Amino acid sequence: MRRRVQHVKRFAATCGGLAPWHVEQDDYQLWIQRQVSSSTVAALRDSLRAFYRWAVAAGRIADDPTVEPIRRGTIGKTGPGRALGVPELWRAPLAAWRRYLIGSGAAATTVQARLATMETFARAHASLPPFDVTQDDIHDYMAAHARWARETRRVQRASLRAFFTWAATTGRMDADPTEVMPKVKAGDPVARPATDDEYRAALRATNDPRWKLALRMGCELGMRRSEVAQVHASDLRREGAGWWLTVHGKGGKVRRIPVPDSLAALMHPDDGGYLFPSSEGRHMTPRHVGKQVGRLLPEGVTMHALRHSFATRAYSMNRDVFTLQRLLGHASASTTQRYVQISDERLREMVEAVAL
Repeated sequence: MRRRVQHVKRFAATCGGLAPWHVEQDDYQLWIQRQVSSSTVAALRDSLRAFYRWAVAAGRIADDPTVEPIRRGTIGKTGPGRALGVPELWRAPLAAWRRYLIGSGAAATTVQARLATMETFARAHASLPPFDVTQDDIHDYMAAHARWARETRRVQRASLRAFFTWAATTGRMDADPTEVMPKVKAGDPVARPATDDEYRAALRATNDPRWKLALRMGCELGMRRSEVAQVHASDLRREGAGWWLTVHGKGGKVRRIPVPDSLAALMHPDDGGYLFPSSEGRHMTPRHVGKQVGRLLPEGVTMHALRHSFATRAYSMNRDVFTLQRLLGHASASTTQRYVQISDERLREMVEAVAL
């Protein structure tokens, strides 16, 4: 801490009386470029970045002058034409990590989500070589986003841990800066199902059969937006007395779920391809599907809320959490419980039942 204060004072002494909140990016860049030793530059940069990250988080300044402009580049593609804005110093390392994730069998959605998180971190550390990141950089970054929701913090931590553990394991770093990163506890289970009225209103709000189908697959089959987006005509088969759908789930996991005849009848595209095709001949992105469905729902209600609706209705039928877990594709029944909303009527019914 004392070293960082000294570095900030050293910078202030060269600013000609300019208040720290009036420093601009050009002032910072010019000063950094005047330093001779690369080790000195790294130390000064880290101290000033820590100071201005704190200033932004505390509301003392709107923009961080130590964040460099992003140079756009492409580290690889997880979908057709996907160009990623990545600082130059981070392009090759993130490209190598992407190849590692794909080679290890990670699902395309997992690769995409991990990369998106690390790209955000990279943009916040554009001038910092990725393998020079320290524990302080990690902690400062998380502290600067103290308002993140708990689940967001869990996702950020998981991606940071994955990247830097890979870097240390493969010898790119001497030590993993995330090794002592504190765990983020899961949030309290709060189901947020869309109401029946919201669902029916959404169905009435569109005449496009694609989005009616997407709504139904979310609310009547409990499917994630990424699962809906990937459905191909060949995934639907009639077996025995009814239709079954092969669902390509989270993390590359595959499961089979039964489909009512009325819904299966709508899942046969004329070309025998994807139910939600893109202009490039592949399937639409999960984000696009979720966005289109979300436009039909009230503000604050997402496509994922339809999955919660399915879980709540299904559980109310027979309280069979393990069958519901299998239908939703959850690895743990405790996760399934987070999707179920228990009604006030059910709570009162149980209390009345045990009253003496």
